Amino acid sequence: MLRLFLFTISTAFLSGCVSLPPSHDYSAFRNSDPHSIIVLPPVNNTPEVIAPFSLLSQIIVPIAESGYYVYPTAVVEQTFKSNGLTVAEDIHALPVSKIREIFGADAALYITIEEYGTSYVILSSDTIVTASASLIDLKTGTLLWQDKATASSAETRGNSGGGLVGMLVEAALNQIIETVTDRGFDIAAITTNRLLFSETHNGLLYGPRSPKYGQPAPSEKAK
Repeated sequence: MLRLFLFTISTAFLSGCVSLPPSHDYSAFRNSDPHSIIVLPPVNNTPEVIAPFSLLSQIIVPIAESGYYVYPTAVVEQTFKSNGLTVAEDIHALPVSKIREIFGADAALYITIEEYGTSYVILSSDTIVTASASLIDLKTGTLLWQDKATASSAETRGNSGGGLVGMLVEAALNQIIETVTDRGFDIAAITTNRLLFSETHNGLLYGPRSPKYGQPAPSEKAK
């Protein structure tokens, strides 16, 4: 809860400094009114094997805090394995009717990881996590919502100075520290909150378990 509170405050601050993208059209989402969401195993378009596990470990919190029942990811993974499905791309290709038949969920969240990990570029070393997601109605196959978010460790660092040599040393040290400590885990939490949390711009609508259920999304209020 504290992490989400701090994230909301920082997002609100940043929104006053930069122009935000146009608000989503939530009409299909509102008409569908999903109460339960199943998160499918993410498609990993990065070389980092750990990326799907890192993202999945973070993703239930912003959805649940937005007011939805979320199927436990471990149960979902085991159920798919029991049905002979272990590859995310194959699971994403399943008919929505089959997913609803197995789990009985109202909607499914399809995630693609586009960037994950620490990279060293001349004078900087950043850990970046980028993910896109689509929410699909499992009764009709209708696209209810989709968006993309990214976060970087550079957002939380300031310029320590020290000239060119100092910048090179700092970049090298940051790469070592962020790789060894798997900073991607922390950055993935920021990315998933930024992408899904109902209090963020163009996040999910407030779900039925939220005290704000039925209220306009923050991006709609900003119009």
